Amino acid sequence: MTSLTHTVRQRNYFMLFLLAILATVFLLRVYLPTLLWQRTQAFVTIFLGIFIEAVPFLVAGALVSGLIAEFVSPDFLQRFSPRHPLSAAMAGGALGLTFPVCECGVVPVTRRLYRKGLPLSTGIAFLLAAPVVNPVVIASTYATYGWSYIFWWRMGAAFVIAVLIGTLFHWAKPDSVLRPEEQEAAHCACCALDAEEDAPALSRARRFWRALTVAGDEFLEMTHYLVIGCLLAAAMQVIVPQSVLLAWGQGPVLSVLALMVLAFVLSVCSTVDAFISLAFINTFSPGAVLAFLVFGPMVDIKSLLLFRQVFSRRTIVYLVMLPLLLTGIFAVAFNIVGG
Repeated sequence: MTSLTHTVRQRNYFMLFLLAILATVFLLRVYLPTLLWQRTQAFVTIFLGIFIEAVPFLVAGALVSGLIAEFVSPDFLQRFSPRHPLSAAMAGGALGLTFPVCECGVVPVTRRLYRKGLPLSTGIAFLLAAPVVNPVVIASTYATYGWSYIFWWRMGAAFVIAVLIGTLFHWAKPDSVLRPEEQEAAHCACCALDAEEDAPALSRARRFWRALTVAGDEFLEMTHYLVIGCLLAAAMQVIVPQSVLLAWGQGPVLSVLALMVLAFVLSVCSTVDAFISLAFINTFSPGAVLAFLVFGPMVDIKSLLLFRQVFSRRTIVYLVMLPLLLTGIFAVAFNIVGG
């Protein structure tokens, strides 16, 4: 009953939030001058584009999270999780091959896996690698670039960077990485599993329905932060002209920095960013294009808001700065060597 009440309250809050957005747009249309209204139209268009693009993958991630919650036991994860730091991180990176989710959908899946007892290093590597190393993104990158060096270097660099960062988190303590609420949820999940061992077995249909209920709760909870992230991304695109960033297109270092900042601001879904990167091929260095394709799926504005649901503030800083640093080093080195 408590869970049902919580779900209804979340749904009501979400509907009120949407109504507030519609009312704001109506008032702006009535009272704003023409120039500002055009800017507002651009803002709404960009927001809807990012949001509609991300929602299907958030739904997919929530569904996977619900299925994991109901059908994957902590014992199963502990039995098959590697113990060696590097092996655990590599397993997390490779796990992305089985989950066709972008940077939005991977967050609820990672959170659910942590609640089931997944090692920190494996989860971090999965969180960073899955938005690139997954079947949908592999297919879209191949459709854009074929078997070119950009295809291979994108997949390889994303996997290696994710594994390196995941390995670093092997020695971290859960209470310094995860939010207290997540640690408590993981403990409660294990207690609930122990309590259910003696309970009568539920039918498969009943368990599947429970998984869908969990998925619905997960989706509603994450959607609030996705909406805020999309609003911020749209605002940044309206306030900061892309021409300012594109003006940095020359040079092996500035071009890399410019496209990493642009990837963060655009917050484009990793399933379509390869097509967008085609516009930069003749303007930016090859390393900069690779930086756009590697860093953007790992960290952008909307995923940053979703990280807040799982990780502590200090961990979020690491999850931004480490991919930024490693991707930048790789891309600049690629430019200097000559790619």
